[in-house]
Amino acid sequence: MKLKPLPLLVLAALASSSLFAADLPPGEKEAKRAIETSPRHGEYVDVQVPELKKSVRAYVVYPERPERAGVVVVIHEIFGLSDWIKGVTDQLAAEGFIAIAPDLLTLGGKDTDSYPSRDDVTKAVRGLKADEVALALDAARASVIHKSSANGRSGTIGFCWGGGQSFAYAAHQPDVNAAVVYYGTPPSDEGLAKLACPVAGFYGGSDARVTSTVAPTVEKMKKLGGFYTPHVYEGAGHGFLRQQDGQNGANEKATKEAWPATIKFLKEKLK
Repeated sequence: MKLKPLPLLVLAALASSSLFAADLPPGEKEAKRAIETSPRHGEYVDVQVPELKKSVRAYVVYPERPERAGVVVVIHEIFGLSDWIKGVTDQLAAEGFIAIAPDLLTLGGKDTDSYPSRDDVTKAVRGLKADEVALALDAARASVIHKSSANGRSGTIGFCWGGGQSFAYAAHQPDVNAAVVYYGTPPSDEGLAKLACPVAGFYGGSDARVTSTVAPTVEKMKKLGGFYTPHVYEGAGHGFLRQQDGQNGANEKATKEAWPATIKFLKEKLK
């Protein structure tokens, strides 16, 4: 399904009304409007996963730029391919990347929107098999990295459940050039030893369940000689990039610091 681009003036007007900042991904409440009013070319594609004899549906957004672009694979949260994830995908395209977000639930034959409730979605995501997820991400990456508009370099970014998958995928796929982890846990020590690309992590200081893994991972990566740079934002909670209005303003502050750092990291590694 192809999304019809709307005039840039519409997006500019919405941005100026403070519904969402033009240089930040939208918050959860603004995500649907952000993608509906985007001037960029977004479309749904079916990507074949030959090893599994299955396909995965993905949302792809292309940047408006004359140069070839780096590819970013966006890995959704435990909530599946939500409007918010599509909004992040669009914002990455606004920053100059070809961004593709596979709906990993389609490996099971149903897309995210087909589930009756969020609880059903989270249960289904938890049931996904790690090896099938990795193969689906391989296929999504391959579907765009060889396009004439791509520069041959690629990275991943994931959130929550997807943050852990971003970390794990970087260990699985040696040709990935960068990985971004938002409040996701690291892979096993065996997985960490396979990492061949730099990893940037972004965490909420109040999210002890996940953030408690940061210091041990730093030490392990030092011993392995790997490049892992964590950023922990005091007072911010889990999912701060989505829930920007939470934690008494700490989530908003964390977003305004974390997102520019994310874009800087990706632009440096994927140029």
